[in-house]
Amino acid sequence: MIFGIDPIFALIPLILYVILSFKEDYHPVMNVFICVVLAAILTKQPFANFGRVIADSLGSFLGMIGLIIMLGAGLGAILQKTGVAENLVMGLVKRIGVNTEKKAVVTTMISSTVLVALLGTLAGANAIIAPIIIPLVAAVGVTPSTVAVVFLGAGLTGMFLGPYTPQVVTILGLTDLSYGQYMLGAGIPLALVVLAVTYFWAIRAQKKTVGVYAYENVDTPQGEYQASSETKQATIGFLVSMLGMITYGIFIKGGAAFSILAITVATIVTGLAGKMKVADLIDTFIKGASRLLWLFIMFILFNPFIEFIAGVGAFERLVSFLQPLLDSGNKVIFSLVATITGIFGIGGAATADNIVLDSMFRGVVDQLGVTMALWALILLVSGQITSFAYPEADMIGQMGLARSKDVKTMVKYGLTVVLFSTILVVVFAIFN
Repeated sequence: MIFGIDPIFALIPLILYVILSFKEDYHPVMNVFICVVLAAILTKQPFANFGRVIADSLGSFLGMIGLIIMLGAGLGAILQKTGVAENLVMGLVKRIGVNTEKKAVVTTMISSTVLVALLGTLAGANAIIAPIIIPLVAAVGVTPSTVAVVFLGAGLTGMFLGPYTPQVVTILGLTDLSYGQYMLGAGIPLALVVLAVTYFWAIRAQKKTVGVYAYENVDTPQGEYQASSETKQATIGFLVSMLGMITYGIFIKGGAAFSILAITVATIVTGLAGKMKVADLIDTFIKGASRLLWLFIMFILFNPFIEFIAGVGAFERLVSFLQPLLDSGNKVIFSLVATITGIFGIGGAATADNIVLDSMFRGVVDQLGVTMALWALILLVSGQITSFAYPEADMIGQMGLARSKDVKTMVKYGLTVVLFSTILVVVFAIFN
């Protein structure tokens, strides 16, 4: 450490990162860059070695996660270009129907959850759904407040169910759980809680806001949707290839790296089945992937940021301050503290939240004997449920897509999700 100060001061850049992550005018990449430079200065890293450190980061775990996230965005672009995304939504609409308020809520919930899980992006998937769903639900009197609740709750549920969403891939890598183990221990339990609360609040919001808010100037859909033969073939190709790769991955216990192969295979099969020209397939994939290049760069910078702090023993010093908690051996208290820290104390991207929380508390996790399934649930809740705790980008963004201005309903709904998600963690901590 610089000037021989205590290693605990190496956590200053991490604290600064948390503070900056709540500032809307700071780009996430700039946040990490500032903090990694400060960490390098505090831990006396040679300036000449910085290039080598970045080069090493390209082959790190975080570098791999960043690559997988970009590949997932590329697959999402292929699903949009081939019409698979729209075809899946319209297929659900036809099968369930939207002729009553409750059916409209259920249809919107399933459509949002499924498409977000497949595309791996909340805003991108719901942006596709909104112009399709809103005219249909508006016809039966569903209000913008109701749709906003569904878009946020069901959409974020898709983020922690999809096998190749950024949050899931990160948690699988941090815990070494298989996708099946993750789903049973974290993904499905939290999904059931969030979807139940979302449905309850959607129905409640509908009763409270009908006659108060309403969709205006919404065009009624003309004619019946008909997917082209190419879109139908692409949809079949995508579903078969994705299901096959997920099943194969579970069978061979493929880790996070298997996602690279699965996404690549699904992309090629979907594009070719949809009669895309190879050049167009590649261009579309690259264009989609490039939208998350910033996240890849952020992860490359995150690796030395965490390694500089860990290298001087800062996290060990943090654990020593938490020794009374360790001595108590109380996993329930620790789980509650870690969860609340993640939800309210660390902002920014959910994946970055997970990495910071894992770096801070992994030593405690190991010493207390916290199971990886429970730790996965804590990471999942701390990363995703933050979006329900504040009227921040995700919440406001989904309100915008739903054309809602009812912030009051969203805040009450969000805090209800936070409460029940935290209770879920406590219950699992008691029985794990």
